[in-house]
Amino acid sequence: MSHEHHHHHHHHDAADLQSLKGVYTLSIVLNLSFVLIEAAVGIWGKSLGLLSDAGHNLSDVFSLLLAMVALRLASTKSTKTMTYGFRKGSVLISLLNAIILLVAVGAILVESIHKFRDPVEVNGGAVAWTAGAGILVNGFTAFLLMKHRRNDLNARGAFLHMAADTLVSVGVLISGIVISFTGWNFIDPVIGIVVALIILAGTWDLLAESLRLSVDAVPEGIDRDEVLEHMKEVPGVQDIHHVHIWPISTTETALTAHAVIADDSEPETAVAAIKQELKEHGITHATIETEKSGHECPDHDCC
Repeated sequence: MSHEHHHHHHHHDAADLQSLKGVYTLSIVLNLSFVLIEAAVGIWGKSLGLLSDAGHNLSDVFSLLLAMVALRLASTKSTKTMTYGFRKGSVLISLLNAIILLVAVGAILVESIHKFRDPVEVNGGAVAWTAGAGILVNGFTAFLLMKHRRNDLNARGAFLHMAADTLVSVGVLISGIVISFTGWNFIDPVIGIVVALIILAGTWDLLAESLRLSVDAVPEGIDRDEVLEHMKEVPGVQDIHHVHIWPISTTETALTAHAVIADDSEPETAVAAIKQELKEHGITHATIETEKSGHECPDHDCC
């Protein structure tokens, strides 16, 4: 059987895991170094703005650390009491990262509104130079995370954090240049509000998918009806019912189902073919109960 499938939840192989770990490690070192330099310059130059931005960038380091912890949780082994290990913790971390992004949006909006009410004079040159450095660091980190964001919700969250900060830095750079030439301080809060709304739009999908996974909904990118249809197309399979699909972690999906097998077919062969088909859909953990034709379970409680 040959089908073309498109899904977003893949099981990480060893090479992917090592690659993502390396990206997280480099990103943390890079961003923490930037925070320390920015804080040092802020203390030396007695700039509250720089110190405030250093504090904000420190939250990005925290977000990257959370993503690394989630990656570790997603690969934990089962125990007697935790039969899936701590893999579901990766879903909770993705939800936490989405909430942190929403808090950041709220903080930007509140600060921007405050600046409208009580305008402050901004040193456009200093702001522009700081923003330029922020664009380089945050932009490079976002670039490193870009290729991993489709396969892991936490990588997507970390990418959104860094992309959002790059966007903030671009906005600050523009406002710094405009203020330097025109003295229009009101540009600062205007750009702040625009940036906050753009970040909100990008965060909404992350929040929605994190909430879905946390209540064991079918992961985004997996079409239940399509999965069911392709399972039924396996030779010897007459029907599929009692299907449940849920996330084990942000990268692994499980399925349980009952398969009605024709009397002239071998159940083991059919189950092996079904599991191979499910792997094509990104479902790596499957438990299939088999029933012979004419002996189907009458209701969903019988087994």
